Amino acid sequence: MAEKKLQPIIIKRVKKGGHAAHGGAWKIAYADFVTAMMAFFLLMWLLGSTAQGELQGIASYFASPMKVAMQGGDGAGNSSSIIPGGGTDLARVHGQVRRADAEAGKNTRQDSEAARAERARLDAQRIRTLRTKIDAMITDNLRLNEYRSQIRIDVTPDGLQIQIVDDQNRPMFDSGSALVKPYMRDILREIGAALGGVENRISLAGHTDAAPYGNGDRGYSNWELSADRANASRRELVAAGMPDGKLGRVVGLAASDLLEPENPRAAVNRRITITVLTHEAEERLLGRRNAASPLHPPDEEKSDNRAPAPAAAG
Repeated sequence: MAEKKLQPIIIKRVKKGGHAAHGGAWKIAYADFVTAMMAFFLLMWLLGSTAQGELQGIASYFASPMKVAMQGGDGAGNSSSIIPGGGTDLARVHGQVRRADAEAGKNTRQDSEAARAERARLDAQRIRTLRTKIDAMITDNLRLNEYRSQIRIDVTPDGLQIQIVDDQNRPMFDSGSALVKPYMRDILREIGAALGGVENRISLAGHTDAAPYGNGDRGYSNWELSADRANASRRELVAAGMPDGKLGRVVGLAASDLLEPENPRAAVNRRITITVLTHEAEERLLGRRNAASPLHPPDEEKSDNRAPAPAAAG
């Protein structure tokens, strides 16, 4: 042990000094960053809440800022706000409206609904009166009362529906023809006279059974036959005094709307349907523009009085 060399012991001491002062420059940089982000957020919010037309106007202004100053007109700086109207929904183009305008719009809707309800009431009253008139006419007329079983009168959502149905032993038309039988002519003439003073428009439809027409493969089918029969009935109604302008449409439906679907070849499926339309049904079937002028249908509606183009029976 004595012979061993003694190893020196080295002790390292680190002298710690104070931190150098950093200053407040980072706070200024952070504040600038937050301000820039806030400005970017506001810009995105404004762009999202501004209408497309106003965005185009602003773009046009900055594309030529002197144009408004030199030539006049509306510019981006003329309005107090580029936001259409504010509100909770920023997707709205027009924004909020004044309470007075909202109340005026509400009152207008209420007046429109009240007018529609009043018109429906008058329609219902006229249809009830017309049904009573036709029922009395059939009862008082001995010839018509004989065919009472072939005349069906019902009130439907579309209006007063008068159906003249075929009978196996007493057909309305010759087989496969649009030639009106004499008794059918009497019925149509009496109904046409009763409809002469009606205020509503009238829809006329011809129907056949499902038996295929003999020459259907040559282009003339039940579609053409039903349309020809409807037009033949129209001529009798008009000859009895019903104004032609009262007709809203004349159509041939072939066997597409059977009265007895379970027996598609039954005689009652061959019929003529006359419907005195309510104003609501007239708007739905013929369009609002046509409903506005019940006595003067436009030219395109008059074309419905002609037989439709040939079509394959379905």
